[in-house]
Amino acid sequence: MVLPVGRIFAWLVVVLCSLLVLPEWNYAAINFFALPISQQQDENALSADSYPIQGVPKGSVEGPFVFHSQIFPGTVRNYWVYVPATYHPEKRQCLLVVQDGIGRANDWRLQTVMDNLIHKGEMPSTIGLFVDHGIVPAANEEAQPRFNRSFEYDAMGDRYAKFLIDELLPQVAKKYNISADPNDRAIAGASSGGICAFNVAWERPDQFRRVSSTIGTFVGLRGGNEFPTLVRKTEVKPIRVFLQDGSDDLDIYAGGWWTANQSMLAALHWAGYDVKHVWGTGGHNGKQGAAVMPDAMRWLWRAYEKPLVVDPDHGAGRRVDLLLPNQSWQAVGDGYQAVEGLTLGWDSHLFFADAGTGRIYKRVDGQKPIVFANLDQVSNLAFGADQKLYATCPAGIVRYDVNGNQEPIAAASNPNHLLMLANGSGYWAAGNQKKLFGLSSDGTFATVDQGIDFPAGLAVSADQTLLWVGDREGKFVYSFQISATGGLQYKQEYGDLHTPHATSHSGAAGMAMDTDGRLYVATTLGVQVLDPLGRVNLIIANPPGQRVLDICFGGPQGHILYAASGKQIYQRTLTSSGCHSWQTPVKPPKPGL
Repeated sequence: MVLPVGRIFAWLVVVLCSLLVLPEWNYAAINFFALPISQQQDENALSADSYPIQGVPKGSVEGPFVFHSQIFPGTVRNYWVYVPATYHPEKRQCLLVVQDGIGRANDWRLQTVMDNLIHKGEMPSTIGLFVDHGIVPAANEEAQPRFNRSFEYDAMGDRYAKFLIDELLPQVAKKYNISADPNDRAIAGASSGGICAFNVAWERPDQFRRVSSTIGTFVGLRGGNEFPTLVRKTEVKPIRVFLQDGSDDLDIYAGGWWTANQSMLAALHWAGYDVKHVWGTGGHNGKQGAAVMPDAMRWLWRAYEKPLVVDPDHGAGRRVDLLLPNQSWQAVGDGYQAVEGLTLGWDSHLFFADAGTGRIYKRVDGQKPIVFANLDQVSNLAFGADQKLYATCPAGIVRYDVNGNQEPIAAASNPNHLLMLANGSGYWAAGNQKKLFGLSSDGTFATVDQGIDFPAGLAVSADQTLLWVGDREGKFVYSFQISATGGLQYKQEYGDLHTPHATSHSGAAGMAMDTDGRLYVATTLGVQVLDPLGRVNLIIANPPGQRVLDICFGGPQGHILYAASGKQIYQRTLTSSGCHSWQTPVKPPKPGL
């Protein structure tokens, strides 16, 4: 039977009118059909893994426990520990740290998610550590506490990582058997807790290698806006990163969260990281983060048995091609007290000083270093064109012939960094006097510059017309043109170094040059590589847990970069070749502008 058109129309009117007086969910139904097709699937809908599943053993949550930090003086915070049903005291457990404590864990339904995924074998047996930010309790009833959340979470640098690694985790490990393997450790957070999670792994990949950041605050609150640049410039680290954000996230004075997270994704992709993202349309809340958390955990812990390492092919050739696949710092000597003054001799052997013992060593590749000479409080070494080794000490500058016989050259007060040129002249820095001195071949010297806060590290261009001087207390490398008489002219703040958070001190120390005109500067953040125009193109990471203080090229083809780090000497092979100040000047290639 075919209904008349009029009766069909009347029926539709009745249905639509009835909807106007039905419960609120019908309005939602109407709104649903009004949405574009792309938005009709709820991006915030929770999956089955966010709900209890019959037959799945449930873990327990213990706490709150109270913790007092010394790294963040005066602070008090609570933490909770999720213990999986699979926990056994004799078996080391993986670890998931979550910022913002039990509130964030509950928001993500994380206890249920972990129960389900661990039961299904989609993540390993894992202890959950849910940590609140610290507060300094109020001084009296009429006062407010000091809330440390932004200070701890948004800040760059390694302070929060130290708090976790050196203070809180040892306390938790007294009761629970937690793995120390960085591949077994993940860290997660939302908003400020998200950037905090990334920063911990960034600073300490030797401790954490899996990161989940939802609506991460990679904006200019406390320097987080610098991360995309640092990710692109810094040697790739063995960490895996999950990102989530929505297009309606915050946009305030510090920046836009949506664009900042996209910049982070672009930087991580470009640099070659293992990264996954989920974008939505939501705002600054945890709704989509909760919806995607099961998939985020699955992805972070996938192929868990395989250690996280840097993919040598992913991103290859996309940054300055100095690093070789599967090459890292290798220790080649330790047991010293204070290694300084790395320099390459005419015989292509490495010389260095141990300031703690006053010994100058000569190292032949593949052999144990031998004592070449002794000099009380020796601090720096440099070879000259006369095939002699020059050294600084508190009383001035001396030099040694090939047999280790000493000859005084110049009486001066506490020279430190030293450089000798192919024409027999040289320069040295007296950092505590804020002065540079020029040294003539006859041993006379004169002030050629003053005013750099703490000149440290000297290098000369391959054509020996430009002198580079670092500033340990500042962020710039200064450039001078060397005049025909050996004087310095046209001083300029040329090289712009990256500095640690909350300081303008780069920690610039030893320097080296390569044959393409690049300058290598040992700094607190690592070995920063500047192109001839003074731009940092690459930051070579420090050896794990160490700080490089001096560097020098060496090896049969000049491809080995040696590094001194306190009690140890390291080396790694690069694609570039070093040049040395005592060599005959050569014209370097014109830099790309």
